[in-house]
Amino acid sequence: MKPTSGPEEARRPASDIRVFASNCSMHGLGHVFGPGSLSLRRGMWAAAVVLSVATFLYQVAERVRYYREFHHQTALDERESHRLVFPAVTLCNINPLRRSRLTPNDLHWAGSALLGLDPAEHPAFLRALGRSPAPPGFMPSPTFDMAQLYARAGHSLDDMLLDCRFRGEPCGPENFTTIFTRMGKCYTFNSGADGAELLTTTRGGMGNGLDIMLDVQQEEYLPVWRDNEETPFEVGIRVQIHSQEEPPIIDQLGLGVSPGYQTFVSCQQQQLSFLPPPWGDCSSASLNPNYEPEPSDPLGSPSPSPPYTLMGCRLACETRYVARKCGCRMMYMPGDTPVCSPQQYKNCAHPAIDAMLRKDSCACPNPCASTRYAKELSMVRIPSRAAARFLARKLNRSEAYIAENVLALDIFFEALNYETVEQKKAYEMSELLGDIGGQMGLFIGASLLTILEILDYLCEVFRDKVLGYFWNRRHSQRHSSTNLLQEGLGSHRTQVPHLSLGPRPPTPPCAVTKTLSASHRTCYLVTRL
Repeated sequence: MKPTSGPEEARRPASDIRVFASNCSMHGLGHVFGPGSLSLRRGMWAAAVVLSVATFLYQVAERVRYYREFHHQTALDERESHRLVFPAVTLCNINPLRRSRLTPNDLHWAGSALLGLDPAEHPAFLRALGRSPAPPGFMPSPTFDMAQLYARAGHSLDDMLLDCRFRGEPCGPENFTTIFTRMGKCYTFNSGADGAELLTTTRGGMGNGLDIMLDVQQEEYLPVWRDNEETPFEVGIRVQIHSQEEPPIIDQLGLGVSPGYQTFVSCQQQQLSFLPPPWGDCSSASLNPNYEPEPSDPLGSPSPSPPYTLMGCRLACETRYVARKCGCRMMYMPGDTPVCSPQQYKNCAHPAIDAMLRKDSCACPNPCASTRYAKELSMVRIPSRAAARFLARKLNRSEAYIAENVLALDIFFEALNYETVEQKKAYEMSELLGDIGGQMGLFIGASLLTILEILDYLCEVFRDKVLGYFWNRRHSQRHSSTNLLQEGLGSHRTQVPHLSLGPRPPTPPCAVTKTLSASHRTCYLVTRL
């Protein structure tokens, strides 16, 4: 505050509004509460100050309201890199089970659930597979495991993979990880499972990614016996390109690759970053797939949960839904719940999953950080007439077989750059404070120190008006009690009677008591006998 000037202001207390107005750094107060009588000039200044303060408060309320709406904006950027982690590539044959691996015991347990076969149709179906019917006295196994069926009867990568190269270097089935999906037994390249080092690439374009040649084995496809939702009419493989943290949902997101073609897939990495509530709706908390969570070990220490992904959340949600409805899980689902039996597959699990997908009852927010891959596809026919005979000799297959069963797949980065899609807060707290400070300076010419001056003035008013009132009241009560005591002592004097039997004794000396008060001194004379 400005120093007090003038003898008149020096005599006024600090709680006087005129002293505060003349010394405050807020503009206009000195003209409103200055010395002098009420005038038109003072009224105009008062109206200007009130209007400025009202406008300032309105602008502050608008800025606070806008901040509490938690707006966000999305920034798109493209960045260069000298090395990129190659994505995980999951492959599934469209045919889930090989006909040569099915047995009468498999048909007894899973024929109705997987193929829609009645028991009376088993002999005819086995003959269609080129197998003899079950012998008389056939006894099925007492138990049956669906996961073991898919592991044993699913297509083997050792038989399907004809050639594999990554960045020009040979690769093989040992570079793939077996994984189960709703399509059956599948294989993932560069999965990073069990702590395996992730493969990277330093160049873009064809020949700098994954090049594979596959045999789809059409002769192993199951005959279409009856039309149902699980009946595949196409031939080829399904491919999904995804990050290592994200589980493949290949039955919904996979690309179709057909035999007789070489398919080129050009990828570009995209890194997405979303904001958590209240600015966005992303989440980073993983969903436990177990319907009733149990400790992962006897000591009860929690096992590390995988990073949150959108597909992982949906898969965990489906697992919990099936476990709650059926008391089991499908063989590709995570968790510790027992795998469903074939009868549970048919009567409960499949209908529950289909109904859940139709209702879209899994509310999974976007992950706060994720990686996805934009893809562009192109294809050419193989083999050419000039190369058909060479490939037939190289693969020891007929030209007709190669045309109907062999495909080539080339996956690569278009360039060593990646896109970032990032949500940012549209209005930060620092921007809110800056706007309030700007409005404060524009309309009332104040700052943060002005607020401190106002608080200091309020403290002075509280001390002088409120505390001073109670101090004066207490002082007046003490003064009143002192006056009452003085009046009582002045009226209480001892009178001694005169005796007629003898002469009057001399008056004894007086004891003088002096009592001091706040304004004067009083002397009382007390007579003693």
